[in-house]
Amino acid sequence: MEIRSESKKIGFYYLLFTAGFLLFVYFLGLLEVATGSGMWLGYVFLFVTIAIYASIGLISRTSDISDYYVAGRKIPAIFNGMATAADWMSAATFIGLVGILFSSGYKGLAFIVGWTGGFCLVAMLIAPYIRKFGSYTIPDFLAIRYSQGKEGGSKSVRVVAVGATIICSFVYLVAQIQGVGLIVNRFIGVEFGVGIFFGLAGILVCSFLGGMRAVTWTQVAQYIIFMIALLLPLSMISYKKHNSIFPQASYGKVLEEIEFHEKDFEVTAEENKVREYYSKQAMLLDKKIKALPDSYFEGKKEAEKNLQEARTSQIPLKELKALEKRFNEFPRDPGSAYELWQTQKKDAQLKSQTAIPSMDPASSKGVGDSSLDQLNFVLLIFCLMFGTASLPHILTRYYTTTSVSATRYSVFWTLLFVAIFYLSVPALAAMLKLELFKNLVGISYTELPNWVLNWRKLDPPVLSIIDINGDGFVQWAELSISPDMIILAAPEIAGLPYVISGLVAAGALAAALSTADGLLLTIANAISHDVYYHLVNKSASHQRRVTVAKIVLLGVALFAAYVTSLRPGDILFLVGAAFSLAASSFFAVLILAVFSKRINQWGAIAGMLTGFFVSGTYIALNYPFVSRLTGVFGERWFGIDPIASGAFGIPASFVAAFLVSYITKENPPVINRLVDYLREARSSV
Repeated sequence: MEIRSESKKIGFYYLLFTAGFLLFVYFLGLLEVATGSGMWLGYVFLFVTIAIYASIGLISRTSDISDYYVAGRKIPAIFNGMATAADWMSAATFIGLVGILFSSGYKGLAFIVGWTGGFCLVAMLIAPYIRKFGSYTIPDFLAIRYSQGKEGGSKSVRVVAVGATIICSFVYLVAQIQGVGLIVNRFIGVEFGVGIFFGLAGILVCSFLGGMRAVTWTQVAQYIIFMIALLLPLSMISYKKHNSIFPQASYGKVLEEIEFHEKDFEVTAEENKVREYYSKQAMLLDKKIKALPDSYFEGKKEAEKNLQEARTSQIPLKELKALEKRFNEFPRDPGSAYELWQTQKKDAQLKSQTAIPSMDPASSKGVGDSSLDQLNFVLLIFCLMFGTASLPHILTRYYTTTSVSATRYSVFWTLLFVAIFYLSVPALAAMLKLELFKNLVGISYTELPNWVLNWRKLDPPVLSIIDINGDGFVQWAELSISPDMIILAAPEIAGLPYVISGLVAAGALAAALSTADGLLLTIANAISHDVYYHLVNKSASHQRRVTVAKIVLLGVALFAAYVTSLRPGDILFLVGAAFSLAASSFFAVLILAVFSKRINQWGAIAGMLTGFFVSGTYIALNYPFVSRLTGVFGERWFGIDPIASGAFGIPASFVAAFLVSYITKENPPVINRLVDYLREARSSV
C-alpha cells in the first residue's frame, strides 16, 4: 500500500509537470505570434529543458552507493517502465527512425519489429532473473554466475564483461552525442563541434550528482517531453493537412497518395534523365573504388594539375575559388577516398532507382537481389531483438525495481510506452514524404521555400538540391536529404509555427540526453564497481566508490565528445553496430546463465570473446571510418550488411560457449544451486 500511495503522489507531480510544460509551449506560441519567430525560440527551449533536468539532478543528488548505482531499488514499475522507454528512445530512435522510414519505406520497419521484439525477450528470458540476483551491474552478475564457486566471482569473466560493456556502450554513446551536436547546430546556430560540448553539459547535469536515482527521475520527465514533441506536431500536421487528429489509425490514405506519386515519377521523362545521370555516376565511382589506391593518386594529381593551370591562367576569381575548394575537399588519403566514394556510390545507386518505395513491401522495385534484401531485413530484425535483450544500460534499469514481480510489470509498461512512439512514427514519415511530393517536387528553383535555404547552410551538409537535368524545376531524384534531419525539419516542411520546431528540437535533445545519461552511468559504474572495487581496492568505502564513479563519468563524457567531434559515422549505423556487438557478446552468456547449468567460466569467456571478435571484425572490415584509418578494405560475407554483423557473432558465441564448457571442468554444486535459485523467478508474479 505504501508503494502504491507513493506512486500516486509521484504521478500527481508528473501530471502537474506535463500540464505546466504544455502551458509553457502555448505561452511561447502566443509570444511568437506577437513578436515573430526567431532563433531565440530554440535557445529558450533548449536552455529551459536543460534547466529542468539540472534541477531534477540537483534535487536527487546522493552519495549512497545503492541510490547511486540502482536508485535504491525503490522505483515503482510504471515509472521504471517510463524511464526505461526514455533510456531506450535514443537520438537514433527519435531522430533516425522517422528518417529511415522516410527514405527506405517498409525496410525501416525492421527497426520497429526488432526493437519491440527485444523487450519481449527481456521480459521472458532475462529481466526477472537478473532482478532476482540483485547485483549492481551486468558484469557483476556474469562474474558470480560463472565463478566456479570463487568468492567475489571470476576475475577473468568480470574483465571480459567489463570490456565488452564499455565498448558497446561507448559506441552507442558517441551516436547520442552526435545527435546532440546536430540538434544544437541547427537550432542555436553554433558549430557542430561546439554543439557537442554544449550537449555534454546537459548530459552531465543529469547524472553526475545523483547517479541512477537522478537519471531515473530525469528520464521520466524526458519521456514526457519527447512524446509531447512527437505527438503534438504529428496531430497538428494531420489535422491541418488531412483533417484527422489520430493519424496513427488513418494514414493509409496518405500511403495511397504516396504510391500514386511514385508511379508518376517512374514514367516522368525529367525524372528518368536524372536517374540515368546518377546511374552513370554510380558506375564511375564503382570503377574508382575497385582501382584504389591508384585511382586516388591519379585523382589527386589531376586536381593539383587543374588548380595549378587555373592559377596561371586568367579565369574568373569565382571559378578559381571553386577549384580551390574542390581541391581542399579532396580526400586526404586512400582510406578517406574509400569512405567518401562508397557513400557517394550508395547515394547515386539510390537516386538511379525508381522512387523510393513506400511502406508496402510489394511496391519495392530496387535494383539488386531482392532475396538478399529480404535476408538482410530478417537478420537485422533478429540482431536488434537480441541486441535489445543484451544492452547493459537497458538491463541495468531492471535492477532498480522493488521486486521480481515489479520487474515483469515494468517491462510491460516499457512496451506500452514504446508502442505509443512506434505507432506514431510511420504516420509522421508518410505525411512528411507526401508533403515533399506535393509542395517541393515540381517547383521552380527560384521559388525554393525558406526551410530549404536554411537547412542547406548547415555543416555537415544534411540537405542538397541540384538541378541535374537543367530544366529549372525540382525533381524527386535531385533531392539529397539526410535521414537525420527529417523529424527536426518536420514542422518547417509542414508550415507549422517555429515554436513547434523548437519543441521538436527539445524532444530530440531529451531523447539523446536520456540515453546518453544511462550509457555514461553504465560505463562509469562498471569501472568503479567491477574494476576499481572488485579488482583494485576491495576495502574502498562507499563514498570513495561513488567519487570514483563520478570522476570516471566525467572522463568518459569528455573522451566521447572528442571522438564524436571526429564524425565517425552515421548515427543509425553506430547504433546498429552497438546492438550487434552487444548481442554477440552478451546474449548467449546471459541466456545460458539461467537455462544451462553446464556452461562454465571458460565457456562464458570463450562465448563473449568469440562473439565480440567475429562481429567486431566484420564491422571493422566493412566500416568506412575504420577503412579510412587502416587502409584495409573488406568484403561482405554472403552480402550481409555490416549493421547485421550479429548474424555471425551470435551463433559463434553460442557454439564457442558450448564447446569450451564441455571440454573443461564442470561447475561445482554451489553454482547449480545458484542457477536453481535464479530459476525461482519464473514463478514470481
